[in-house]
Parts: sequence; C-alpha cells; structure tokens
Amino acid sequence: MTRGERVIAFIHRYCLVPEGKLVGKPMRLEQFQQRFILEVYDNPAGTTEGILSIARKNGKSGLIAAILLAHIAGPEARLNSQIVSGARSREQAALVFNLAAKMVAMSPDLSKLIRIVPSGKRLIGLALNVEYKALAAEGSTSHGLSPVLAILDELGQVRGDHDDFVEAIETASGAYDDALRLIISTQAPTDADMLSVKIDDARRSGDPKIICHVYEAPAGADVLDPAGHRAANPALGTFRSEAELLAAAEKASRMPSAENGFRNLYLNQRVNRFSPFIAPGVWLDCAGPVSDEAFEKGRVFGGLDLAETTDLCAFVLVASWEAKWHVKAWFWKPGQTVDDHGKRDRVPYRRWVDEGLIETTPGVAVDYEFVATKIGEITSGMDVARIGFDRYRFKTLEAQLQKLGVVLPFEPFGQGHVSMAPAMDSTEIAFLNGQVAHGGHPVMTMCAANAVVEKNAAGDRKLNKAKSTGRIDGMVALVMAMGVASAEAEAGPSVYEERGLLSF
Repeated sequence: MTRGERVIAFIHRYCLVPEGKLVGKPMRLEQFQQRFILEVYDNPAGTTEGILSIARKNGKSGLIAAILLAHIAGPEARLNSQIVSGARSREQAALVFNLAAKMVAMSPDLSKLIRIVPSGKRLIGLALNVEYKALAAEGSTSHGLSPVLAILDELGQVRGDHDDFVEAIETASGAYDDALRLIISTQAPTDADMLSVKIDDARRSGDPKIICHVYEAPAGADVLDPAGHRAANPALGTFRSEAELLAAAEKASRMPSAENGFRNLYLNQRVNRFSPFIAPGVWLDCAGPVSDEAFEKGRVFGGLDLAETTDLCAFVLVASWEAKWHVKAWFWKPGQTVDDHGKRDRVPYRRWVDEGLIETTPGVAVDYEFVATKIGEITSGMDVARIGFDRYRFKTLEAQLQKLGVVLPFEPFGQGHVSMAPAMDSTEIAFLNGQVAHGGHPVMTMCAANAVVEKNAAGDRKLNKAKSTGRIDGMVALVMAMGVASAEAEAGPSVYEERGLLSF
C-alpha cells in the first residue's frame, strides 16, 4: 500500500467514532477525506502543506484527531518525534485533544499503545516515544518544539495576514526536511486574512508541494440553493445533518442579520459574519478609478477623523464629477506604533507604510504640525467648500493650522445619531446607486469592512467604533465628507462659512 492508503487503513481499523449518533462504531472516511489524505501523503513532489477548507459540521476535528493518531501510533509514527495541533482558543485546542483521547480510550488496541496525559493536553506514543501536544494561541507558544507534523485547526479565525502564534508553529519544523503542516478550517471572512492569502497563493502559484482542497458554494448562490449546500458540505447526508442545515438556511433567508453568518459557516464563503455598513459586493462595485480632474475642477468636500493620538488619523476628500463622487483618502500614524499595532489589529500597517498608503509621523503620538502641513499641501489649489471634523482633539490641530496660515472651511460634525444619520443615508444611497469611485484604496477597504452600524430606538444610524471589528476611521471621515456635501446641496452655503467661523 502507499503511505496514504496505509493511513486510511489504520483509521478504518483502529479509530472509532468518538461522539454523535455513530459513537463507538468504526470510523469510515468519506470520499473527500480519503482523497485529501491520498493527495497529501502520496504526492510525488512531497507535500509541505495541505489545506482542507469545508463548512462547519463536516468532520474537521474528527479527521484531525484520526490523522494525529496515525502519526502517534500508526504507520506515520517516527522515533522521538513531536506533533502539535494549534488553535486560537484553549477550548478549540482542547476539542481536538479530547476527540483523540476518546478514540484512544474506546479502542482496546490504541489504549495499549498511547498514554493520555489530560493535565497537559498530551498524548504519548509508547512504542516510538512520539509526543503530541495541543497548543492554544492564548496560552504558551510553540517555541522550543520541532514538530514533524503541525496541524492548524480553524485558521480561518485569524484576522489579517500575520499571526505570531501561527508563525511560531510554522517555523518550528526546521529539524525535518519533510515536515508536514496541515490546515483544516472553514474559510476566513475576507481576502486579506491569513487563510485566504494561503488559499489564493496555492491556487495562483500551482506549487506542487501544496495540496489545497476548498469546498465552497459558488459566489452569489442563494442561501436556499441545494446545489450550494452540497458544494460546501461534502458530508451532507451522511454525518452532516441535512435537517439542521436546511433549518439554518431558512432562518438566513428570513433574517438578513443571519445571512452573513450562514454564508461563512454553512456555505464556506468569504463573508464577514458581522454585516458592515457598506456590503462588500457594493464596495467592490464602486472601486473604479479616481479622477484627479474631479479635484482640480470640481467642488471638494472633506471629512477629518483625528482619533487617538497614538493611532490612525484619516482625512478624506470627495468631489462630484461626471455623475460620480470621487474619493481620495490620506492616513497618518505614529511611526513607532506601526509594528505593534499591525499585530494588534492584524492588518499589514508596515506594508501599507512601505507602499505609501499610510504616512508616519515621528514618535509614538501623531504630530499634528505634520498633519496640518500635509492637509495644507493636499488642499492647495482645490475649491474646498466644507470639511466636517470630529471635535475630539481638534483644538490641537487648529492651533497648528493657524500657525501655518492654512485657511480652510472647517465645520464641526457631531458623531451622534442626529448628525450622523443623514450623512449615513446620503453615503449609502450614493454607493447603492453606483455613484462612488474610491479606487480600491486598501486602507479604506479595511475601514469599510470593519464599519459596524449602531441604531437608536428611532432607527437613526451611526458608525460605532466600540462595536466595530477593527479600525473604521477612514469610513467615519468619508461619511462626514458625504454628509457636509449633502448638507450644502440641501441648504446652500454653510452658515459657518458666511460668518467666518472656523476658517483660518
């Protein structure tokens, strides 16, 4: 038999279903599971990484546990080797360990070959002294280990394209030329997340050492479409309950708030479970090129969000030109916080700085003199009608603007429901009608994906930074810019401008 066939034969002979309606019965791998194992272990090029992405409740954790046992006491066991599985939380890490431990305890054969150490979430293969350990990102790291096999469970939960815990596991296998890394997970919400980056790289590069199997519903598939259900759930009808899946689909079709979660977890699509203010598809449709002529010849409106002095500041200008609102955005961040905040927010701030998408100011706090200078340079020669600003920390910037002699029609813009609701409506209408061109600015795209809406009892909306999944400063500035533009169209010249207030 080949390596893959021996792994499958071991699982069928020694592994019992650990829980569920088939508990205690011999495990029988589905065709999609066998195909994945065969391609990983019988790859002529030698597999370095195997990726299996499927919807929830399709036996991901059970498959991981069975593969682990094949490396601990089965045909893949190696003398004095180490095996790890990594997950984002202790609960997820414990899940894989618990399933493997149950399989061992239920099998008279495996229980003689494997010792269970519950306190350390470890399994010891007695014949060849193979040690398996379950690791969690919120616990101790994998530094000091040299695993011949590393399995990353639910990597789709990692936000952004970098994670210290995953990096530590990936770089720990240097003692072996043929170390194997397996990733078994539901898809991540966005293209910028680590699992998505890995899947896209595997598809694009055609690297023969990377095996990538993704089961997902087609883009745009209806939540009730049986074909989409089958595409993302290869175990449907066997150990994947059709009744539970259909009930969740019907709920998603009735309740828009449940649709994104259903598409991500049940259809294995890249969809954020939290509904953003501007839907990803709508944002993408408005990613057309930005016209410089719009800002050279049209009336320009702006929004300024200063945020925290140690974090991201956003300045957004919009100009109507040829039936579209063209959008330009500038971002500033303290240079000394870029790397730490990139890890905290799980976004590539450093790369964006290197690409000129974010400008840095010296030190650990935003230099408002630097920002004021840049705003003056950006708006030079433009017909700027209004710039809405959040009052937070504006006094400091105002002093720098006056010092530099920068004269711009700033006006305060409240961040509560009363002020933000009309601006939110204007922005949403423009996007839905395809009347926006933002150029696909990556930092703005991040802000748009994170922007979560909060409603009051009257149904008025605003963007909520506290409830958002990441930085939204660019979207706040964009909404303010669209808000002051809409206000001028409805009411004529700004009373602040007529009175000479806040014009420097």
